[in-house]
Amino acid sequence: MKKLGIIGAMDVEVATLKNQMEKVTISSHAGMEFYEGILEKLPVVVVRCGVGKVNAAMCAQILCSCYGVTYLVNTGIAGSLCAEQDIGDLVVSRDAMYHDVDCSGFNYPVGQVPGMDVLTYPADETLMAYAFAAAEKINPGHTKIGRVASGDQFVCQKEKKENIIAVTQALCTEMEGAAIAHTAYRNAIPFVILRAISDKADASAEMDYPTFETIAAHRCAAVTSSLAHKLAEEEE
Repeated sequence: MKKLGIIGAMDVEVATLKNQMEKVTISSHAGMEFYEGILEKLPVVVVRCGVGKVNAAMCAQILCSCYGVTYLVNTGIAGSLCAEQDIGDLVVSRDAMYHDVDCSGFNYPVGQVPGMDVLTYPADETLMAYAFAAAEKINPGHTKIGRVASGDQFVCQKEKKENIIAVTQALCTEMEGAAIAHTAYRNAIPFVILRAISDKADASAEMDYPTFETIAAHRCAAVTSSLAHKLAEEEE
C-alpha cells in the first residue's frame, strides 16, 4: 500500500496539510510530532522537522524506519537563484545537492559527501511529473523543474548567492531538501522536493521573507495535496 511522508521545516509549511487530514493520530519521535492519517484518500504522515539538514535527515529516516512510508515529499519555501523567478513561483526538484559540503582537498567535487557514489540525488520521475502538472494548474507559467541546493545557511548576500549558483547551477536554495533527498536515496524511497519562492536570496531577503512566506507555503501545500490525490488514484 502506498504511504506518503510529507516533511516541512516550519509550522506554516505543514499547517494547511494537517488541517486537511482525516483520522489523525499523533506520536512523537526525537522531539517531532508525526501526524498520521488520510489526505485525499491516501495514507500520509505529516511532520514539521525543524530547520536544517540534521533535523531533516533525522525526520526522513524516522518516516522510513518507523512509519514505512513508500514516498517522501519535502514541501516549503526557498530563496531564488534564478533571475527569471519571482516571489511565489514554484520549483519542482529534478535533483538536489549540498552547496555547503566541501571535501575538495580529498579530490571530491564540491557538494559530494565522501563515500557517496553520487553528487546529486535524483527525484522520482513520476512524482516530479505529478507535482509539475499540479503546480501549473495552481499558477500557470510560473513553475520550473530543476536543481535544489541545500545548506545550513540562510542566504541573503549577493556574493554567497553567486557562489552557490556557480557551484550548483541550482534554481533555488534552502536548508533541508538535499538531506531528505540523501536519506531517501539511501533508503531507496522515491522523493520529490517542492519549493515556492519566498525571497530572492540576496540583500532583499530579510524584507521579502516574512511578507511572502505564507502565500508561498500555501501554494506548496496545494501541490502536495494534489500529489497525494494522484497517488491515491493509482490505488483505485
